[in-house]
Amino acid sequence: MSTADHPFPTVDESLEVLGDPAVLLIDGALEPATGGATFETIDPATERPLGVAADGTAADMDAAIAAARRAFDTDVEHWTTDPVFRAHCLRQLRDALQSHAAELRELTIAEVGAPRFFTTGAQLDAPVADLGFFADLAEQFDAWQTDLGTAAPMGVKSHRWVVREPAGVVGAITPWNFPHQINLAKIGPALAAGCTVVVKAAPDTPWAASLLGRIAATETDLPAGVLNTITSTDHALGAQLGADPRVDVVSFTGSTETGRKVMAGAAQNLTKVFLELGGKSAFVVLDDADPSTAASLAAFNVCAHAGQGCAITTRLVVPRARHDEIAEAAAATMAALGANDPHDPGTFCGPVISARQRDRIEGYLDLASAEGATFLTGGGRPADRDRGYWIEPTLVVGLANSSRVVREEIFGPVLCVVPHDGDDDAVAIANDSPYGLSGAVQSADPERAWAVARRIRTGTLSINGGVWYSGDVPFGGYKQSGIGREMGEAGFLEYLETKSIAEGV
Repeated sequence: MSTADHPFPTVDESLEVLGDPAVLLIDGALEPATGGATFETIDPATERPLGVAADGTAADMDAAIAAARRAFDTDVEHWTTDPVFRAHCLRQLRDALQSHAAELRELTIAEVGAPRFFTTGAQLDAPVADLGFFADLAEQFDAWQTDLGTAAPMGVKSHRWVVREPAGVVGAITPWNFPHQINLAKIGPALAAGCTVVVKAAPDTPWAASLLGRIAATETDLPAGVLNTITSTDHALGAQLGADPRVDVVSFTGSTETGRKVMAGAAQNLTKVFLELGGKSAFVVLDDADPSTAASLAAFNVCAHAGQGCAITTRLVVPRARHDEIAEAAAATMAALGANDPHDPGTFCGPVISARQRDRIEGYLDLASAEGATFLTGGGRPADRDRGYWIEPTLVVGLANSSRVVREEIFGPVLCVVPHDGDDDAVAIANDSPYGLSGAVQSADPERAWAVARRIRTGTLSINGGVWYSGDVPFGGYKQSGIGREMGEAGFLEYLETKSIAEGV
């Protein structure tokens, strides 16, 4: 059957166009893993094996790091010193990925379980387009060399400059929930800055990285060794990448627990780290907000991609007097959204990524029951789905902000409702968390909303439905949600070093 016979290409048709994903990209060559080992990637909606990916080894990771080190140290094809060439390659990569959007979309839906709706935004189209922002930044960045003028420190007349230089080899360790977005949010600014990169992809979504590597190798002028992609079931390869002394920057996105381990490994060499970690963000509703709007926004947020986003607002903090009204309205919206086929253009909440993740969420739902919670909707697996990794959108009431279910990151479509007694109490509840990644405030009074927003200690925050996500906006968190910023100019600066130079005159 051809793509003309149905609206979307199949997985097999997509792979026929894009090529074999069971390869690693090392030093410009697409090759199988050492020994030819592979592993299956699974459709989380059906548990159906989609195909295989290369199961990289420690030797493969060592070769990738060596290639990136050599490419940087030899300034291969003037990579580190020519921002115009780097911008050219980034635009080539953007254009090539966009030319394969139809195939990548189908593979993303199948491998990630991402609803089709989200592939037109953060799951695919938006991060690909953002490569253009980083290409522009590479060409237009005005702080590569800053002239501080002449002075006479210590009595010596000197002309001083501050120079920005690429930091070196970047080890990028990426998760499964938004693989294209996070892969490109690390690769884009790192390449724009003149670094070389080794990507260690999550084993749950290997094709997102392997096909990126294939497209980069075959459809761009990226020099050999500048970008290397490794897929593997061996989690030790991430630790190997993070602790290798040839790596200058470790950029990790994932859980706070794993982030601590990455940071400890990097500390052996005092390697610079960027960490984007967990969250348990609060959606604060003030007493003048429209309850139906607030309930709808909170429900949609937590159901997006089955709640598998670190910045999703999973605590709904509402005025005590309106608790039941808002909680019931949010539950009704969540029940109406349901958990449905990600291939359907109308689906908002699809499956979770794996049996392991589904079981973890169910463990938290069991804990909620043990802690005395009530489920206004959901509470387990959908009754009509006997295959796939499914969790019903679930709304939890009756737990204090101090309970484990309310405090810990669940990473599923689970919304906990907590009452507050005024603006000060709402801020205190929002800030009473080890995390500080994101949040939201809803109010009829913008000035009041701003006053509350400025007191909430998070790296990103939405007021009255505003969307902060964009390639030019820095993303990251306070407290145990991470170190540094991704995207925006701030994310670009993570991959630069600062050198001060003085010349005697």
